[in-house]
Amino acid sequence: MALVPGSADGELPGRPPVVDPATWQAARAELLVREKAHTREGDAIAAARRRLPMVEFDGKAEVTGPDGPVPFLDLFQGRNELVVYKHMWHDGAPHQGQCEGCTTVAWHLRDAVYLNARGVSVAFVTTGAWDEVASFVAFMGYTQPWYSVRDVEGPIGGDMGYLACFLRDGDRTFLTYETTGRGNEAANGSFGLLDMTPYGRGEAWEDNPGGRPVIGNVKEGYPAAGSQACWYWRTDSDGDATWGPTSRPTPQWTRPGVTPEETLGRKDACH
Repeated sequence: MALVPGSADGELPGRPPVVDPATWQAARAELLVREKAHTREGDAIAAARRRLPMVEFDGKAEVTGPDGPVPFLDLFQGRNELVVYKHMWHDGAPHQGQCEGCTTVAWHLRDAVYLNARGVSVAFVTTGAWDEVASFVAFMGYTQPWYSVRDVEGPIGGDMGYLACFLRDGDRTFLTYETTGRGNEAANGSFGLLDMTPYGRGEAWEDNPGGRPVIGNVKEGYPAAGSQACWYWRTDSDGDATWGPTSRPTPQWTRPGVTPEETLGRKDACH
């Protein structure tokens, strides 16, 4: 399905102006200067991040996984570094009623082979009861380790919706970094690619040239697609952004054989 509709004569609305190759190359070179400055600043921020102090906590605190309670140390899988995503959870909600944004992050972190090769493990934690979490993980087909941190305090538990980095030194464990909100975009490669395209992400906050269309279709009775953040997190089976009895978090539609659901559970996770 084309998210950006064409006009009757086939020309895309609000498309970039057409210029000769020399003019395009000059504009591209001008933007490249800014891109390189952005990259260098990102490198400098990463260097400062590596110099942050850290907080020690009890790595023997237990979390619950498929084999029952285990110490948090087990999440390192013998490696010295660990990245954890803290997945929000709505108790009692059906699978399609769980957090849309967290579902999107988890879908982009299904394979950690390159991180593992660098000595970094990846795991997910959430405050849901393990029986509910296990069912959701099986439904989504996730392959990364998942654990319940229900009633666990400190850096292991706490607020969900965060990316957190941990370091292990023998049996000692440390929290080195955490971020949330748009900081979580580091786990979602789709955002970076969409930012390279002429029509962008389709978010309401984007600075777009005049005439660019609203991406996605507007369903009667629901907010206009693109009129709020996270519009693309939940769609119907046709891929149209919508809230309602036939919608679910976008990644769930990529699973073979999925069908619309009649019950949604909570639908306010991104508000």
